[in-house]
Amino acid sequence: MREHQAGKSPEARLGDAVSDTPAHGWAGIDKTVFGVSLVIVVAVCILGIFFTEAIEGAAGAALGWITSTFGWLFILAATGFVAFSLVLAFGRYGNIPLAREGEGPEFSTLSWIAMMFSAGMGIGLMFFGVYEPVTHLATPPPFVAAEPGSEAAASSAMAYTLFHWGLHPWAIYSVVGLALAYSTYRMGRGNLMSSPFHSLLGKERIEKGWGKPIDILAIICTKFGSATSLGLGALQIAAGLTLLQTGEFDDDPGAALPIIIICVLTVGVVFSAASGVSKGIKWLSNTNMILAAVLLVFVFVVGPTVFILDLLPNSIGTYLSSLMSMSFHSAVFGGDEWLASWTIFYWAWWISWTPFVGTFIARISRGRTIKEFVLGVLLVPTAVSIIWFTIFGGAGINAQLGGLDIAGSGSEAAGFFALLQQYPFFIGAAIVVMVLTAVFFVSGADAGSLVLGTLSSRGKKEPWKPLVIMWAILTGAVAAVLLFVGGLGALQTFTILAATPFVLIIMGLCVALYADLRKDPLRQRRMGPVRGATAVPTTVPFAQPVETGSIDIVDSPTKREPHDK
Repeated sequence: MREHQAGKSPEARLGDAVSDTPAHGWAGIDKTVFGVSLVIVVAVCILGIFFTEAIEGAAGAALGWITSTFGWLFILAATGFVAFSLVLAFGRYGNIPLAREGEGPEFSTLSWIAMMFSAGMGIGLMFFGVYEPVTHLATPPPFVAAEPGSEAAASSAMAYTLFHWGLHPWAIYSVVGLALAYSTYRMGRGNLMSSPFHSLLGKERIEKGWGKPIDILAIICTKFGSATSLGLGALQIAAGLTLLQTGEFDDDPGAALPIIIICVLTVGVVFSAASGVSKGIKWLSNTNMILAAVLLVFVFVVGPTVFILDLLPNSIGTYLSSLMSMSFHSAVFGGDEWLASWTIFYWAWWISWTPFVGTFIARISRGRTIKEFVLGVLLVPTAVSIIWFTIFGGAGINAQLGGLDIAGSGSEAAGFFALLQQYPFFIGAAIVVMVLTAVFFVSGADAGSLVLGTLSSRGKKEPWKPLVIMWAILTGAVAAVLLFVGGLGALQTFTILAATPFVLIIMGLCVALYADLRKDPLRQRRMGPVRGATAVPTTVPFAQPVETGSIDIVDSPTKREPHDK
């Protein structure tokens, strides 16, 4: 028995998430989601330009209230996402594919990892690669009983750095990306942040009501999260250009040069965004990997090689042994300012990126199993982060222990260049850092604009290119405005403000995903009857193989109605 899939165009393939209205151009845009999101983003930009001090003061007050009142929520949620990801990977749902049966991955494993990694935290690695470890060395976290500049402080500095860039951030990305990939390619729903909630509230309630606020919040969250990364990248490039031009670090670089850099690189983002995932983003991501590898090898060879090799097992051991205590540190007995500046900021930053990174890695992960997806998203980038921070952070710590004050050299963006000054071929290495940061800037903003276009186009896989370009330009504009309002502090503040309500959405996604997985016919069943079920669930529309190009569902021997009909 075959039944036609409602709402799909004749050329659609089974498993492709297509809008109920296969419209193109302006007609394919969700006017409500796009209009409300655009008004909010533009309003923030205008208020930031004309009422700078008032916005800065109000945002600071809101930040203080959120971190003191809801800091515990960020801490518990981030650790909970780690546990949830691992349970899915190694539990009864690990072998379920994020696709119809028999469908292989769309991208090679190498390109998949490259795109995922560069989109996830590329600019942050460049900005904090040296700066964070040496800062924790010079000023240890309040939860660490170590003297500033001591060997014990160095060990804890690496542990906290790996904590902030390891399993926790990628678990946040993992749960969102997994929920979206399963909903899109296994259940055949639209590629929207609201689509997984069909399992909890029903298709009609989501598409005609609750889904729109969720998608609007996702766009706002993505806009400020990606703008933070672009702002950090512009600050670092500006620090490098100033150093090469004057030979000195600028303690107060101002916002003029970073804003000019944002404007220039946004032009590159526009050209890349117009070329799509398979061309622009894929090529830039692979270029990132090559340049990053060259820089890693250079510092490893000319830097303190033996010290770095000794630091690697020590850092991993300290990170793993301290993981539980670091995961649950709160401000109940002090340390609230430090947590707001570091851990809570990081968790909020990753959360604000989840609509972007989650949607993007879901887009490039079609065909992977749940176990493969979780392990790939969780372990591979974490391993790369460990190597990255051990080499660059280790070289910085070695120099700091040797008497070079990297932590006090110029602005936060200058740490990387302060380290490279101690090695040969400084000018060439500094240029590579700036080029790599610029490529991360373009590839990250490119992928973010594509996701924003998808979110405002009812989940369309290939959104209207003028819409993608418009979002790319607005991303640069928001980054420039935040730098104008208050530099690095404003970037951190608005990131936390945007991410606070979205942490609740991610929790809801976890519940929605679990509700879907319990009905999947490919889950590994336990001995005995399934609680509350009298027959094997067969509600996943793409659980059976079909011929390529078919728009029909091959029904199972048990007659059933089409899903979500």
